[in-house]
Formats: sequence, structure tokens, C-alpha cells
Amino acid sequence: MQKKVFQLLVDNTSGVLSRISGLFSRRGYNIESITAGVTADPRFTRITIVASGDDVILEQIEKQVAKLVDVRDIHELIPEESVYRELAMVKVRCEAEDRQSILATANIFRGNIVDVSPDSLIIEITGNQSKIDAFLRLLEGREILELARTGIAGLGRGTDNIIYLDE
Repeated sequence: MQKKVFQLLVDNTSGVLSRISGLFSRRGYNIESITAGVTADPRFTRITIVASGDDVILEQIEKQVAKLVDVRDIHELIPEESVYRELAMVKVRCEAEDRQSILATANIFRGNIVDVSPDSLIIEITGNQSKIDAFLRLLEGREILELARTGIAGLGRGTDNIIYLDE
């Protein structure tokens, strides 16, 4: 099993995300993460999907998604030629005597403290998946009350793979 990151450019219409996820569901394909947001042109949405499977399955995913009516473009974001980021928000139980060590760990990872309460902290951290995973490993032994991860958002480096749509 391997993972691939696909970037889709789709029409910004209602139900497009449902149709794409439905294709995955019907075919039994696995989605590791999915993010979507409007582009600089409000007519289009950029969707980043991380999917897993063998080479045949991943090739089928790309071909099947490309056939959907709303999909204008799909291509793989190759790690060496792309920039990936993910956002995580981590709520950690934190007594006053533990606060300083948690803050030091967050600072090492360039995390931001976005909320402080008498018994917890919420830390916001952005980076690639391995950075976030490493941060979470360092929090082992502490009680993580809640965790929210956005999934990968990514763009290809440079200007070679920019898609211009005229309409």
C-alpha cells in the first residue's frame, strides 16, 4: 500500500464534494484525507485528496475521478515537486506546573497557543504530516483532550503546472 496526493480543480457547484466522495465509497477506495476550498477564481474549487492503495487502485482512482462532470483537472502532487501543509489544533490537559514544559515543546515546533484555560491549552501547529506526528509523539504521556487535523493542502512548486481555465 502506498499513498498519493491528488489535486483536483473542480467547478464550484453544490454537491461536487459529495459526488467525488461517493465515487470513492462506491468503488471501496480509501480516502486518507480530503480538503477543499475556493480558488482565486470563485467559479472553481481546489480539492486535495490523499488516497491509499496499490498502483492499480491509485491509477483507477485518477481515471475515475477525471471522468466526473465537474472535474476540470486532476494530477498527482509529487512530494519533491510540491509543498504540503496541514493544520492541527491540540487541546492538552495542563496544570499550572506543566504549562511551561508544554509551551517549550510547542515553541520548538513553532506552535501557537490559541487558548489558555486553568486546566488546558489549545495549541495550533502547521507543517507537513511528519512534523505534526512528531509533535504529537512528544505529547505522549500527557492527556490530549481533543485533536482536530485539517488534512493536507498542497500546491505544486513553481509555475509549470498551473492550469488556466477559460470560460
